[in-house]
Amino acid sequence: MRGPGCPSGAAGPGEQPAAAGAAGPARGRPRSEAAELAIVEGVVNLLEQGVPLADLSIERIARTAGVGKATIYRRWSGKEELFVDVVASIEEPDPELPGTSLRDDLVRLLEHMRRRGLNLRTSALLHNVIVQMKTLPKLWDAYHELVVEPRRRAMYAVLRRGVADGELPEDTDIELAGDLFSGPMLLRTVMRPDAPLAEDLSVRIVDSVLAGIRADRTAKAQVPPVG
Repeated sequence: MRGPGCPSGAAGPGEQPAAAGAAGPARGRPRSEAAELAIVEGVVNLLEQGVPLADLSIERIARTAGVGKATIYRRWSGKEELFVDVVASIEEPDPELPGTSLRDDLVRLLEHMRRRGLNLRTSALLHNVIVQMKTLPKLWDAYHELVVEPRRRAMYAVLRRGVADGELPEDTDIELAGDLFSGPMLLRTVMRPDAPLAEDLSVRIVDSVLAGIRADRTAKAQVPPVG
């Protein structure tokens, strides 16, 4: 440790003096992070200029970002993985769940879906990229694997915790319940782009589905045993 009153760069008691020409502390972004940011921003800039996804080559991206192709391949296995990260950078990050109750977590998940739907309507860039991705099967599959499936698994995890905590019946069909919660929001954000996305929509969906599931549990409990 540097002794009290020692100026920056001076050796404290028992320390060896710093070697002449030794590099000082790194300033700014780490080189790898700066390169990744330049690459992602390079792709976004090309898309904003109207360059189609299908026309974006690794060579062109590298030239725009001011890096070598090897720099890109050290971080992404190919264009599909890179494009998925680019789309993720345009979208809102996945939400942090409060963990206070099943209802609160479900509302947070659906609210993220609602806000993403609003972004698709207001962001021409995001809308155009998603439309183009659907015409590129390999890229669309990668997007589903790396982005959509983790979101679906997050929903299932919340529902399983609800079962474990006694907030849902033990015999709840997790995948079906997930569809019941996410389906109405997906319908309005994807299939009906003109449908209203009111601020209270997430709450209304969650409360309606929970009421139905819990009413089913109550009905089953009231069925008299046979024989």
